[in-house]
Amino acid sequence: MGLQATPEGIKQAKVALTDLGITRKTLEARLSTTRERLGRFFRGQTIGDDLFVNICKALKLDWKTIAGIAGPLNPPILGDFEAGEGSAPPELGAGGLPEIHTLVQQTREAIRPLIQQQCGTMRVLDMEHPIKLTGANGIYTNVNILEKLTRLKSEQELLENCNLTAGLDRFLLGQVKAKCIPGLEAVENHRRLMVLGKPGAGKTTFLKYLAMQCITEGFSADAVPLFVTLKDFAEDQQQHGLVNYLAQLLEENQRTSIGTLSRSNPLEIIQHILRSGKAMVLLDGLDEVRQEDTTRVLREMRVTADHFPHSQFVITCRIAAKEYTFERFTEVEVADFDEQQIATFAENWFRARNDSPKAKRFIERLEENEPIQELASSPILLTLLCLVFGEGGDFPSNRADLYEEGVRTLLKKWDATRNINRDQIYKKLDVQRKEDLLSFVALQSFQQKEYFIKKRRLEGYIADFIGNLRDVDPDPESLRIDSEAVVRSIQAQHGLLVERARGIYSFSHLTFQEYFTAREIAGTNQIQPLLRNINEKRWREVFLLTVGMLRNADELLLAMQAAINQSLAKDPKLQDFMKWAKNKSESVQASYKDNSVRAYYFALARALDCDRDRALARALARALDRDRDLDRDRDLDLDLDLDLASALASALDLDRDLYRASDLYRDRDLYRASARALDLARELKRARTLDLARELKRQLQEVFDRLPDTSSKNRENFQAWWQTNGQQWTENLRQIMITHRNIGHDWQFNDDQNQLLQQYYDANLLLVECLNNDGCYVSRSVRQEIEDTLLLPMSEIEKYKREKGQSSQ
Repeated sequence: MGLQATPEGIKQAKVALTDLGITRKTLEARLSTTRERLGRFFRGQTIGDDLFVNICKALKLDWKTIAGIAGPLNPPILGDFEAGEGSAPPELGAGGLPEIHTLVQQTREAIRPLIQQQCGTMRVLDMEHPIKLTGANGIYTNVNILEKLTRLKSEQELLENCNLTAGLDRFLLGQVKAKCIPGLEAVENHRRLMVLGKPGAGKTTFLKYLAMQCITEGFSADAVPLFVTLKDFAEDQQQHGLVNYLAQLLEENQRTSIGTLSRSNPLEIIQHILRSGKAMVLLDGLDEVRQEDTTRVLREMRVTADHFPHSQFVITCRIAAKEYTFERFTEVEVADFDEQQIATFAENWFRARNDSPKAKRFIERLEENEPIQELASSPILLTLLCLVFGEGGDFPSNRADLYEEGVRTLLKKWDATRNINRDQIYKKLDVQRKEDLLSFVALQSFQQKEYFIKKRRLEGYIADFIGNLRDVDPDPESLRIDSEAVVRSIQAQHGLLVERARGIYSFSHLTFQEYFTAREIAGTNQIQPLLRNINEKRWREVFLLTVGMLRNADELLLAMQAAINQSLAKDPKLQDFMKWAKNKSESVQASYKDNSVRAYYFALARALDCDRDRALARALARALDRDRDLDRDRDLDLDLDLDLASALASALDLDRDLYRASDLYRDRDLYRASARALDLARELKRARTLDLARELKRQLQEVFDRLPDTSSKNRENFQAWWQTNGQQWTENLRQIMITHRNIGHDWQFNDDQNQLLQQYYDANLLLVECLNNDGCYVSRSVRQEIEDTLLLPMSEIEKYKREKGQSSQ
């Protein structure tokens, strides 16, 4: 079914837009519809009856006139009929349209206070006061719906739709891509809808939004919204049937109404509205119903939906909560928030709290903390992040504390704040033991690079853990059954494990898998799994979390440094390189710690050897001495060496670019070569402006004078000169640098040595990050030892330890 505007109707609609002084975008926002669907109306294409009537009503037009329908006619029944045998909607009686229309409007007015009370605000977690859901200061953010359930995907579909970051360092488990549609569109498309979702995905909020949109005429304006919390219905002492319960809700608000409705039987009113297809029945939280009430509640829901096939029914339930079958209902799933939804929610949240400027800072800090940003895809965890950020103006410096709060929110607080006591399939596990179980599973799977875990393997991990608990039947078949129940229960009750495809599970977010892995290592003091993976980037976050969880990180940090140093210990050439960096750092005057200057020259030499950007030279030094920036005015030695090294790098890059250009004659490489020539001249000129020794200054002037004009107008002459003389010119510059500054050596490392140096550099950077982690507790003596021996050759480290041992005797 559907309606379409006639050409004359389209003209009237456009005139109405002008007369009302609104744009299509404004109309789109008022109706909570999409630009495409509104465009179909103005193009004269068929759209849903309900949307058509609402557009005409917003434009103050008669919908029958715009559709070109003459004569008296009942308003369209919302959506398609799904009565089973293709039956038509029931007759509305002798009164026709005015009778049912008036009844609907009076009922809407009578129930409006209840809907506003039930659905107008939300209060979750540790919020001090309720917050408005809709309106100018409302925090509601439009949700998206997955029409294909994730648990029905194949393993191949899952891998194709997964979001991988550059370098495969992080598997963004909370951001699995899939085709979505807006939530309101899903409701318009299906008159029987089962909305599934993970804990805290926003199912209840979405249902409340539907009710508020309906009662404020933003959506299904000619229907009566009936919102039922199924837990309250199930525990109602009078044990009403569902229709009687709806009538009771109406009766409690009917006394304040005027006219005919106040004198009518509420049960007859509800039945008539349901039969007429004018009810939107919103049934929230099927998973929250106690086990002993489930059979009765399911029966009532099915009977009511079957008996009134023309009214709309929307049910919400957690994924994997129970095995329900509603044959005529379409199952959909609430999608995780994307980046735009996260930003919109944050803006709404802080605006509602009269703190709009904080929203921008919140998003900026999220983007700087990728592991935290992953959690924000969950509405309940995003709410937690907003609460934490709103209170302190930033996220906790020790991320482990934040993740622990997130885990406790899902494991305990989320249900506790709503007075929900769920059936415990695994009663032997309290919250502490559940965390221990998840930590065990996390470490086992993370060590095996298992982001996605097959069901049988996951159940095996769980069986290994619970098999050691007291009073657990060790029989293999009993353990298998218990493990399967535990998987289903954790997924349904807490959402920390999620079925991503048929028989394929993962942690809800990689952040939680990393957190639980670190928790297991810290709790059992198993530092060897960490040390074995010190060069794997995917373990970086686990290292940082672990040092923040340990009571004392001395042992781990010393073991990390020992493992890092040993990686270069057996290569004489690499040890010579380390000795050079140490000697060079001691030969200059600089206002920094010795380890910072060693880091500077280590990175500078590596930048030359690997064609890297000169900014690399500053990275590790800043991490080591982060309270101060390199100051050109005070550290002329460092500045001179940087300029000379940059000039040499430009010369080496110039050779490479001209070679590429001559080989393939690529304009891009010719352009880059010209830019290198300008850089080369500029860097040499800057070096000559410093306070140099007379002989060094003279030799640099001679080298500079040999360069022809490097401007773009002399490009061809310069390139011809460079191809003939460039290699010798570069070697002369290198020799000047070696003689006068002891930099620019051509180390000629092979591929294996370059890889070892890069791993050594990255591992030391990680060590420094751990050491500077605000959550890391380390003794002063160990901190001093690590800083003193950082980036030293093995001979110097051994000497340091001997001297330290002698001084302590």
